[in-house]
Amino acid sequence: MKNWWWKILCILLLSYVFIFGLISEVPALNILNESIRNLFFHVPLWFAMTFLLIAAAVYSVKYLLNEKIEFDNIANAYIETAVLFGVLGFLTGMQWAKATWGGWLPPDIKIIGASISLIFYFAYMILRRAIEQENKRARIAAVYNIIACTLMIMFIYVLPRVNGADSLHPGNGGNPGFSTYDLDSDLRMIFYPSVIGWILFSLWLANIKIRFNKLQRKFLIKKMNQ
Repeated sequence: MKNWWWKILCILLLSYVFIFGLISEVPALNILNESIRNLFFHVPLWFAMTFLLIAAAVYSVKYLLNEKIEFDNIANAYIETAVLFGVLGFLTGMQWAKATWGGWLPPDIKIIGASISLIFYFAYMILRRAIEQENKRARIAAVYNIIACTLMIMFIYVLPRVNGADSLHPGNGGNPGFSTYDLDSDLRMIFYPSVIGWILFSLWLANIKIRFNKLQRKFLIKKMNQ
């Protein structure tokens, strides 16, 4: 049970978010209206993606310092899971943009930065598959990952917050954040559990991928030794 408590917590939190996030009353905000419910899904998905990508960069640093292949395995699994959450975050963001801004992909600096960041990580996955030697692949992937993570933070979290930047997102481009608009106590009661729940779920999926990669590596080594 001690190894399952966080998974049970994840299920409880996300169940709570899906139920009350869809049926609870939300403030009648101008333009946003009922689309504010996407706050419980779109934003936490990006938080979960960012959490995994930063964690992956930490494990890439640990690999470069220790050259233990399990660190490379963890970093790779975190990135592949983070890309999935990034794509889901992008799709939910497109739905929200269509409902509030009138277009699927408006010319917003944060959307552009997110697109570039995802392309970096798609390239990371292609790069890994192009290098056969395990240690060489792990070293190159680790260096690439650290650079990609740094650029991701710049493109998504730093540049859009510059006052001169043109952004529609709250808290970016000189715009006030959600708390200034009307992130009232009822929304917070769902939003914060949603962030925790999606991060836990992302870790759950990443751990499954880590175990799968370990089994796959053992199978390949056994096959090579036969």
